[in-house]
Amino acid sequence: MPPVVTEADAAARTRTGRPTACLALADGTLFHGQGFGATGTTVAELCFNTAMTGYQEIMTDPSYAGQVVTFTFPHVGNVGVNPEDDETGDPVAAGMVVKWLPTEPSNWRAAGALGEWLARRGRIAIGGVDTRRLTRAIRRQGAPHVALAHDPEGRFDIEALVAQARGWAGLVGRDLARDVTCAQSYRWDEMRWAWPEGYRRREGPGRRVVAIDYGAKRNILRCLASAGCDVTVMPGTATAEEVLAHDPEGVFLSNGPGDPAATGQYAVPMIREVLARDIPVFGICLGHQMLALALGARTIKMNHGHHGANHPVKDLETGKVEITSMNHGFTVDSQTLPEGVIETHVSLFDGSNCGIRMADRPVFSVQYHPEASPGPQDSYYLFERFVTAMAR
Repeated sequence: MPPVVTEADAAARTRTGRPTACLALADGTLFHGQGFGATGTTVAELCFNTAMTGYQEIMTDPSYAGQVVTFTFPHVGNVGVNPEDDETGDPVAAGMVVKWLPTEPSNWRAAGALGEWLARRGRIAIGGVDTRRLTRAIRRQGAPHVALAHDPEGRFDIEALVAQARGWAGLVGRDLARDVTCAQSYRWDEMRWAWPEGYRRREGPGRRVVAIDYGAKRNILRCLASAGCDVTVMPGTATAEEVLAHDPEGVFLSNGPGDPAATGQYAVPMIREVLARDIPVFGICLGHQMLALALGARTIKMNHGHHGANHPVKDLETGKVEITSMNHGFTVDSQTLPEGVIETHVSLFDGSNCGIRMADRPVFSVQYHPEASPGPQDSYYLFERFVTAMAR
């Protein structure tokens, strides 16, 4: 099948004379636009995110490893970038797709421009794309494999780009947590940002928590510290013996990228040994999926996943509806939850599982992101629930 040239391609050529970036989908569909950030080519899965704010937090969320992010909100980059909003040291998402090219930063917190920030960190972006059409394509056919190229001279080998997209192995079966986890253990005491002090350090004794880093976002760790936890972060490959050597009062399982079944090969045995010690456990996102696997459930790949900051989730035990931030392409199959494991939350978009707990122990997890970076703060209470469980 020959490459399909979209209306957006023609529009890009009309505006600029020559496109400098190309997004090639595995089915041969092409989107041309204007490149910014780094030059070169990257191959990844394509998803879309509906958040209206927080593009820097999204690009530095380790859960986006192996993915190019399409932003449905058209104005991206207009408030610049600053070191305080990074969720990890460098961008992890493979690239970004936006409707309008970034403008000059206009925010008092800005320390630089988005394009320069991406270029320094080797991440490719394309602007001038019909993101509505692209989002419809993702919803219809599922998250496609793509090749994203940026060449200031506008020279593209289209056949090669489509071939790269078609040849990419995808995320199923891939353990990406190993790529984004920390190399060694460390302590964390920084708390959530608050006006006017900014980020403050937690002082005094706290509940001893070991946080397993499958790709942990900094604001999750800040929320644990703000809730009164003395946090030790450990690599995702840590063994139960290494975790228990810290004598934790609670164990936290972080977010992260890739196929949970692949990461579970080494994570599940550790979690099962921790559960056998009757220690409170709290999981988020990939950590939620790791806990579910350890309890005997299964996970499945979603059509296009959930990525955004406006996802309604219902608490089945209270009837309360929370607006949440989400970022996941796999989900726990609620039909496989074993006896003694209760489904606590579901998505009101598609009914997929968003939370579980053990019936007889202080062990629980959620699929969404209660740390709100970016997103609403409806679910901060979960960190307090974790601390309460450790105080029993």
